[in-house]
Amino acid sequence: MDHHPVPALTVLALVFAAVATVAIGVYGVRLARTTSDFLVASRSVGARWNAAAISGEYLSAASFLGVAGLIAKYGADALWYPVGFTAGYLGLLLFVAAPLRRSGAYTVPDFAEFRLHSTRLRKLATLIVVLVCGLYLIPQFHGAGLTLNIVLGVPHWVGAALVGIIVIANVVGGGMRSITFVQAFQYWLKLTAVAIPAVVLMFHFFADDRELGSPAPPTLSERTTVDITVDVIVQVTGPEAVTATGTVDGTTVNGPVVLAPGEHKLSAGTKLLLEAGSAVPVVSGAPANGSDWLAPGNGFGGPHPQYQVYSLILATFLGTMGLPHVLVRFYTNPDGRAARATALAVIGLLGVFYLFPTLLGVFARLYVPQLLITGTSDAAVLLLPGSVLAGLPGQLLAALVAAGALAAFLSTSSGLLVSVAGVISTDVLRGRVRDFRIAAVAAGLVPLALSLTVASLDVSRSVGLVFGVAASTLCPLLVLGIWWRGLTAAGAATGLITGGVIAAGATVASLLGGVSDTVWGGWPAAILDYPAAVSVPAAFASMVLVSKLTRGQSALDVSRIFTRLHAPERLGMGSDREQGLHSA
Repeated sequence: MDHHPVPALTVLALVFAAVATVAIGVYGVRLARTTSDFLVASRSVGARWNAAAISGEYLSAASFLGVAGLIAKYGADALWYPVGFTAGYLGLLLFVAAPLRRSGAYTVPDFAEFRLHSTRLRKLATLIVVLVCGLYLIPQFHGAGLTLNIVLGVPHWVGAALVGIIVIANVVGGGMRSITFVQAFQYWLKLTAVAIPAVVLMFHFFADDRELGSPAPPTLSERTTVDITVDVIVQVTGPEAVTATGTVDGTTVNGPVVLAPGEHKLSAGTKLLLEAGSAVPVVSGAPANGSDWLAPGNGFGGPHPQYQVYSLILATFLGTMGLPHVLVRFYTNPDGRAARATALAVIGLLGVFYLFPTLLGVFARLYVPQLLITGTSDAAVLLLPGSVLAGLPGQLLAALVAAGALAAFLSTSSGLLVSVAGVISTDVLRGRVRDFRIAAVAAGLVPLALSLTVASLDVSRSVGLVFGVAASTLCPLLVLGIWWRGLTAAGAATGLITGGVIAAGATVASLLGGVSDTVWGGWPAAILDYPAAVSVPAAFASMVLVSKLTRGQSALDVSRIFTRLHAPERLGMGSDREQGLHSA
């Protein structure tokens, strides 16, 4: 898309979001003194405050930008993303939140050692927490680069570096105590930034009398130039006349071209000029017309749509239970009852938020359909306000959305960095405040560097892959560890390795470009893009099978642990595991 002059309002909004984040973080730093402050805010965060902080942390680039983009591109099936992201908290509420808090652990590896008395298992769990957080940080930094490139026209690395520096500074300064205030503020900023544009555009939509489910492909309301930034394959349903400069189907062109029905390859650097009223070529695999877009069952491009949808459901429903930056938040509650109240409040806060990206995805297909050509549908939320409303109203909404997007990257990245710094400082280093700070710097810089090399991929898609890794590793460990007495350290380790190798291997392969969906009937491509339907059952099955074949703890030992996990706090059966943690 053409870059327009950058409105001063957008720059001001981005500066406000960044400065407010740093200022609130500095306020939190004044309260952070001990290791407990840095890791779990000394377990003193109330349910309401914690729920807002969790929601702020959880609503990442995938939620703020990615959900709307995927709904614009794939339609009804993409609704499973927001539904799964929210429903995962129901599983967390029912099965994990209160027992985990009662365990008195500081981190997931700490819980693994508490439950199964194995230092080797603790080290393995540490490795997986670092892997999950690292993979999750990459799309956050990548999305920040995309956002600032779109709204300010600066190179991709600038946005990634800016977010990385602010997040590392905040976490190094005050740890969990500091970012709790930041994330609670950022939830309300993100909700405002997504709700106001959605409501305004809804009134515009009803005044416009536009049709959603027509059997025709989306059309452009005005003459539009589209820049192709990465190689992309598009499909057209009928002959389409365009003016192209660049490479189309391997041939260099500079002038009018007629695209025949079928698929066409547009190379990076190509420019397309489409006249008003033109049907928009749609990226291959996405529904080409309105009626297919409204109907479920088309999947997300590729030959096995039903497998994709069920695998995504499994990853998002169970992945939340294994996300370290979400789980560590429940350690900050004073007790299990507050942990349950927090999880319940989060479901409400997330449910309200996700109404709006869904609406924006619908409007994006109507008002910025040119994004369906480039495949960069993550830009939909950022470009919508200025495309629909002219003048100052459009600029105000665009500035608000840009501030919300920056808040999304900052809050999620902060939570992920606290989690990974926490496990590295307590499980690899000596557990002092200084070790936490060293770990935070290292854990922030590595994903930041990797984010600059990753192939182009929808932010929600890459986050969905990380959910698959969490669902295949830490979720089975927690669910079976809390609810099944027969779990052994050998069984847990086998399950973590089995699920982790399958899911993480598929994730890395997908981020590097994946395989063609013409190989072996498309199954390798489908499994690499959506591995959870294979990796989650494999992880659970191997944990149970090896546990049955190996010797576990004594019945008395297990009974003592289960009493602590499941007995109400008022009985005084549990206490915090603070030994070995230093205050300086």
